[in-house]
Amino acid sequence: MKRIAIIGGGIAGVTAAWQLARLAEDGVEIEATLFEASVRLGGIVGTVRADGFVIECGPDGWVTEKPWARELAEELGLADEIIASNDATRKTYVLQDNALVPMPDGMRMMVPGSLAALDALDSSPLFSAAAKAAFRSEPGRAEELKAAAPDCDESVAGFVERHFGLEVLEKIGAPLLGGVFGGDVAKLSVRAVMAPFVAMEREHGSLILALEKRASESASQRVRGSEGERATVFTSLRSGVGTLVEAMVAKIPPDWIRLEAPVSSLRREGPGWRIEVPAGTSYFDHVLLAAPVDVARALLEPTDPAAADLMQLEASSALTIAFAFREPFELPPGFGLLVPPGSSRESLLAATFVDQKYPHRAPAGQRLLRAFFGGATADRLLNSTDEAIVALALRELQSILGPLPPPDLNVVRRWPRALPQYAVGHLERMAELFVRMEELGNLHLLGNGYRGVGLPDLIRDSRAAAREAAQDHRTA
Repeated sequence: MKRIAIIGGGIAGVTAAWQLARLAEDGVEIEATLFEASVRLGGIVGTVRADGFVIECGPDGWVTEKPWARELAEELGLADEIIASNDATRKTYVLQDNALVPMPDGMRMMVPGSLAALDALDSSPLFSAAAKAAFRSEPGRAEELKAAAPDCDESVAGFVERHFGLEVLEKIGAPLLGGVFGGDVAKLSVRAVMAPFVAMEREHGSLILALEKRASESASQRVRGSEGERATVFTSLRSGVGTLVEAMVAKIPPDWIRLEAPVSSLRREGPGWRIEVPAGTSYFDHVLLAAPVDVARALLEPTDPAAADLMQLEASSALTIAFAFREPFELPPGFGLLVPPGSSRESLLAATFVDQKYPHRAPAGQRLLRAFFGGATADRLLNSTDEAIVALALRELQSILGPLPPPDLNVVRRWPRALPQYAVGHLERMAELFVRMEELGNLHLLGNGYRGVGLPDLIRDSRAAAREAAQDHRTA
């Protein structure tokens, strides 16, 4: 019987444990132990359900075009739970000069999704005439941009500025990526966080022309009947993303799970690993290390200091504050708002109009908002009381949206150092790190510090690692 340890009970660790449980049911001779330091499983994934409201404490869904989260939901029997974002009314606002200005239609992040989308820019008050001219000129610079594409990694800031200039970076690029990675666009690796756009530049030079070609091909496929209706941008579950974790945990043998069991030592012993927790020590043939990067690095350092050095990543903290309102009030139509760095309201990073982004998030006629703080502001607020955080978030929202009724419910969540920063050169460092893991043997690194931060990426990697661990009988 092969013994596998999973260290860390976030979405990556739970997915790995569920996958191993499935394999065990199919007759694979394995048993696993999932060690989680806290009192619950799921990490930043969790859903609070109260009075008809579905409140996400972490991610509220996933990018539809990545299939792995949807596939997992379907395998868990949750197909009827799958819901799409309300893209017919999708709109995102950017705070500019104390006013909410909608992003032009047809944008994919900071790039017009087609040549036709350029026309929407002309009437947009979001950009200056110079920025609009930069957008217009980008397709004509295709060969120049293709030739200038660097052979090495570069920052997101450098990449976006080359195509569209500083204004577009500051007004759209920085707040969009800040909302996902909580990071500094001058440090973030474009190859790690915008890989599809890097590939487009290599092939087409112009990002706008590349998206135009993709849109044309997709339209052609729909005409020929080889593709269904256009997919929405985001997908979630009717009862919340936490349902994914709950459904997996229900299928993991209870005696595999160890809560309040922080791992204090991980050391090589023969071909396997010796793990120490407060209840004692145990030997395992294989380890899936799904703890936060800081914890994983500390555990690996005695065994492989060079690997631990490669795992030294900057990380950003985040806070989410949800407000449920039974009293109705008007909101701008759309999904939410972004606050660019340097705004007069710099402490707020973004806000989501949750009941407008997804169906089934609030009772009819009632409202659900989420506010986000990140970076230095989040670090400063981590030790504040819930009451102080709620008061600040309400002040920030009301300064932008106008007076709000008293909320009937609020949920505050702190996520210290939860967003690892994929700095320039990240992919090269990770390639070196994973070579070291191969040489070390019988150990996989899982989580959001390595090859992706979204739920689909974490699910894909965790399932693959679990399958490999179950059949990998190598010795070190």
